[in-house]
Formats: sequence, structure tokens, C-alpha cells
Amino acid sequence: MTYTYQYQCYPDTKQKLELNYWLRVCRYWYNRQVGDRFNWWEENRTYVNSCPLVCSIAPLRDKPSRYGQQSLVPKLKTDLVRVFHSGELLDFTRLDSTVLQDVCKRADDAFKRYISSDAAGKRSGKPRFKSESSYKTMVFAMVKPSWIHLVRKNWLYLRLPKLGMIKVRMHRPIPTGAVLKRVSISRKANEWFVNLTLEDKTIPDTPLTVTEPTWENSVGIDAALEADDYLALSDGTKLPSAKPLRTSQPKLAKISTKKNSRKRGSRRRRKLAKREARQHQRIARQRKDHRYNTAHAVVRKGFDYIFVEKLNLKGLSKRNKPKQNDDGTYAANGQSRKSGLNKSWNDAAFGAFFETLEYIAEKAGSTLVKQKPAYSSRVLSYRNEDIFTDCRIRDYYDSVENVTVDRDINAAINLKRLGLGVFPSIKRRSGKIIISGDMTDSTTKQILSIFRDGNNTLASKEAPAITD
Repeated sequence: MTYTYQYQCYPDTKQKLELNYWLRVCRYWYNRQVGDRFNWWEENRTYVNSCPLVCSIAPLRDKPSRYGQQSLVPKLKTDLVRVFHSGELLDFTRLDSTVLQDVCKRADDAFKRYISSDAAGKRSGKPRFKSESSYKTMVFAMVKPSWIHLVRKNWLYLRLPKLGMIKVRMHRPIPTGAVLKRVSISRKANEWFVNLTLEDKTIPDTPLTVTEPTWENSVGIDAALEADDYLALSDGTKLPSAKPLRTSQPKLAKISTKKNSRKRGSRRRRKLAKREARQHQRIARQRKDHRYNTAHAVVRKGFDYIFVEKLNLKGLSKRNKPKQNDDGTYAANGQSRKSGLNKSWNDAAFGAFFETLEYIAEKAGSTLVKQKPAYSSRVLSYRNEDIFTDCRIRDYYDSVENVTVDRDINAAINLKRLGLGVFPSIKRRSGKIIISGDMTDSTTKQILSIFRDGNNTLASKEAPAITD
């Protein structure tokens, strides 16, 4: 299995200047390749409706490709390269060759995802020219395990070509038997980080789970996003949320307002921009720490199968459609409330969390399965009735069974039923849903025991203390 560990590194002043220069050269080389591909498109196309019947067409230039542009690197190293708009002279010989080759791969991948899609089927937008704030990472594609020169208690020393020895703080040890495969260096808010890609053959690429999913070895997870709750599990437990953006927003807004009042290009504005970047980095670290801690808390429960929602996060955080009156004015469409919900969805970062959960579950030998959550939050999990028809209904008291049903835990149980194939079939007719399907008595009793245990725990917490 291949995984990546990130550590903070501490280059000296000379190495920092050299790394910043490397980023400048890589950014120029990336933008030059992107511009060359755009120019090829403009020079080698003719509009059908404006082309005469008899015309002379200039000879077509070969389409730029990754290896075609990569072959230009030896020529660029023969002399200094002058930047057209600034007149700056760049020396490509100061960079490692594998770093420049990876820039070619990065530009080629950007156009591949734009024209078709990547291996995962995701398609991105039109490639953009990189600025100083958007190009922050350099990759050494070909590395040797001997680059890790010395490992002490909390530090390791990494020898990089044309940079020398860099001191790295090792906040967690490198696993025994892991082999170094790739190294990348990133700059974040004036701090430098090194990413070590390791290959460990003792961890299989596929989960070790060979058993069939059952009620005992599986769990359903619902994205709650209600009050201070982050996740609801089908075993009746809830995990809290962190809300790093909400808690840090007053301080971030104060810094941003002060920065925007300064003159562009001034020293004070740059200083405030660094403070703003450090605050954003702090929020990102809090979100990442909460993501990993929550994922580990789920995996430590020991379930072999984890059923989660297949969310349409882009649609959930989408703006409401405008409502226009007959006189041309616009009516209220509830976007003010929806904006707060959109911010909460983005702050929760469920997409990144499920990716982290899948990665950690795979290392632990579990399997994560995504399910379409249609009607899972509406149907009562132990009786197949349409109860939670409104999102404002958070709890439902069943007088027949004498239990209080939590909406989020009920949805998590239904996701588990979806994964096990015991969820009822639902059809919509004339605005009403028709539920067809029966459950066994054992499944009903197991579900009711979850709600009863939760009610007993809540009652014990709310019971007043008895004093003499």
C-alpha cells in the first residue's frame, strides 16, 4: 500500500531563497507550457462559416505533448531564459531535472482533465495560469531511500539534490519496512513542509474483509450537521462537530477588513496578508485534525463494513433559484438562510471526511460502501412508515412502542438496512410515497433496542440527584 506522511521542515536562509527561486522557475515553466497549448489551439483551427472555398492553410504545427515539451528542457539549460513581460533572467540549471519533468506532467494532466477526465472520472475546468499564491509545490519524482540520511529521536535529515541537507521534524515515526518512493516540498503561509510518499508491502491494497455483511459486523453513518452533532451512527451514538470556520470567523473577518483597507502593494498589506494566510492555515489544520480523529473513532469500533451516504455536496451547497415577479422585481427566495446552511456544509467538509474514512478503514481492513440516501431520513426504520416528512421534525415519539426516535440515528439505521438489502422498496404516486416490504421480528427488536438504550441513557443523564 502507498501512503503519504507530511512533516514540517526547517531549511536555512540560503535554502529558503533557493526554494523560492525554484518555485519561480517552475511557475514560469508551467505557464509557458499552458500558453503554448492555448496558442496551438488558436493557430490550428479555422471556423467553417468564415473559411472560403479556396484558401491557403499554413502548415500545421505538431500538437504540444508532455514528452515534446519535456524535450525542450535540455535546450533551456544551455543559456539563461528571459521572461518576456519582466525581462527577468532565469537559470534552469539550478533546478533538479526531475522537478522540471514533473512540471511537464502537471501541465499535461491539467489538460487531460479538462478535455476528458482523470482515472476517477472527474473532469475539471479550463487550466489557469499560476500565480505566486497558487503554485506552491515541487515534486522530486525519482528518489532513493538513501535520501533519508539520519534519523534521530524527533528529527530526520533529508538530503535533496542541489539543496543539501534539510532538517525535518518527525512528529510521528516512519513505519518499519516502508520504502521512500517520492518527495515533494510545499510552502504554506511562509512555512515549508515535506511530503514523503512511502510504500509498505505489508499492508495490502485491498481490504482483508472476506465475510458477508451482517447486522453485527456493519454500521451505518448519517451526516447529521445538526447543532453540535457531526455524525450519527446506527449503534445509537453521535460524534461532535468542530466548526473551525464558525469559531474563527470573527478573528478572520477582523484581519481581512483591516487588510482590505490598506493600499495594494504596501508593506502593511503584505504583512496582514501573511496573518490572514496563517489564520486560514490554522482553520485547515483544525478541520484536518477533527477529520482524522473522527475517522479513527469510527474505525476503532471494529466494524467490517461501513455504509455511508453518497451525497451530492455540490447540489447541497448550491444557491437558490431567483424568483422574479411580473413587474420585473425579485421576490425573497430564502437565500439568506440558505447561505448560512451552505457555509455549514462547506465547513463540515464531508467529502474530504469520507475520503479520509475510506483510507483509514482500508488500512484497518474494513470496507466502506456508499449508498444513495433516497428516503432514508423519512422512513421509520422499524415499521416502514413515512414519518419524518419535514426537516424540522428532529424527534418522533412512538406511543405504541413507548420510545423516542431520533431522526439522524433513524437515518443511519436505514443506511445500514440499505447496505444489507433489507430496506423497503418505495414508489411515488400522486405526490405520496408507497412503501412495500416487510421486516423480520429479529431486525425490529434489534432496532428498537437501540432507541430504548438511547432513551434510558438520556433519562439517566436528566434524572435529578437524590440527596438525603
